[in-house]
Amino acid sequence: MSSFVRSSKFRHVFCDPARPDTTFQNLRLSTLTGQQNYIKANPLFFAIGLQGGGGPFTVIPLNKPGKYESDLPIFNGHSAAVLDFDFNPFHDQIIASASEDQTVKVWGIPEGGLTTNVDQPLVDLHGHSRKVTLLRFHPTANNVLASTAADQTVKLWDIEKGCEMNSLNDVHEQLIQDVVWDYSGNTYATSSKDKNVRIIDARSAQLVSTFESAHEGAKSIKLTFLGKTDKLLTVGFTRQSQRQFKVWDPRNTSTELKRVDIDQAAGVIMPFFDEDTSLLYLAGKGDGNVRFYEMTDENPYCYPISEHRTSVSAKGMAWVPKRGLNIMGCETARLLKLTSNTVEPLCFHVPRKSEAFQDDIYPDTAAPVPAHSSDEWFAGSNKTPVLMSLNPANSGAMSSAAPKEFVAPKSPLVLQQELASAQDRIKVLEARLAAAGLSTE
Repeated sequence: MSSFVRSSKFRHVFCDPARPDTTFQNLRLSTLTGQQNYIKANPLFFAIGLQGGGGPFTVIPLNKPGKYESDLPIFNGHSAAVLDFDFNPFHDQIIASASEDQTVKVWGIPEGGLTTNVDQPLVDLHGHSRKVTLLRFHPTANNVLASTAADQTVKLWDIEKGCEMNSLNDVHEQLIQDVVWDYSGNTYATSSKDKNVRIIDARSAQLVSTFESAHEGAKSIKLTFLGKTDKLLTVGFTRQSQRQFKVWDPRNTSTELKRVDIDQAAGVIMPFFDEDTSLLYLAGKGDGNVRFYEMTDENPYCYPISEHRTSVSAKGMAWVPKRGLNIMGCETARLLKLTSNTVEPLCFHVPRKSEAFQDDIYPDTAAPVPAHSSDEWFAGSNKTPVLMSLNPANSGAMSSAAPKEFVAPKSPLVLQQELASAQDRIKVLEARLAAAGLSTE
């Protein structure tokens, strides 16, 4: 009797358990709970909230594991707890934070990381009427940021101009649990406590379609788009509190394309999709398991690969972009696992004997270069992410296309000071003209 074994480059992906010398220890983490993942990462840093008044949070370089003291340098410009943060995908030194004080602030990270406390943001955004809960940067447009809040709105911001671009109002009547962009950033999807998942046209802030009762359970529904396929994946619970995920076609909201029941557990699952390898990673809050599947664009849509199990439960999880991985070590993904007081890197590898660059498992990936400006995108420009090679031999290929330096808008205080200085200068010049007997009329 013969059996068919499906061919896949990623069938033998495995996870290296975190070693003590690679972990970040003794972190005094914030005890706040909410819809967020509690940790975010880019190729250079990861961000976490810390204990303390005013909502302090910090960024730590990924290349500096070890045991940290309690006096870490922090960002502390908010007046209430910070609930979420997100790194700008096109500027590795820029991070935005969302707070219970109803504001979104944008910060500059010094080269090499924080060495002293920073209390003055580059940009201060006001517009939400209740606490701001989630942040998501646009995948292709420069300096475009989405924020959700307890006022049931989603706002898009141009952080370089420091202004609101549009606002989604009167669509959600209950708490927004998640928001994600599609591959090119033309639409975004939201999940809500009312169990519905909605697709929104991002430029017009208009509702496109709704998946009613996407999951019957009462707990949070988390989302991710499946790359170029434009399929949407939702992770939630059944009425009997069984965890499951579903694959949907946004053009047909009546029924899911695929449903997979996972297990019986209480923790919300955080999904991470790697569009380069088409691998889906599912990490549960409150448990130590990470499951991974290979996704396809046709039935049966997913194939289980393996599972990483540990006895240490995760409070949150962050995805490290491909530019931050050990490419020559055949590392194809890395998740940062947040526990009660540590951050542990979970490194996923494809076993290869050769020490050469493996181009078959490293297709071109998203580059730190925007496809268009915020004005171009808002005017209707439709582009997919700019791609770059991960081959170290081509490391300088994208340098000429690097985005311009982020220029923060001037604050009202700075503008007032500049105006006062200009008026003083005018008075001095008028006095000189008058002393010379010349008219200032």
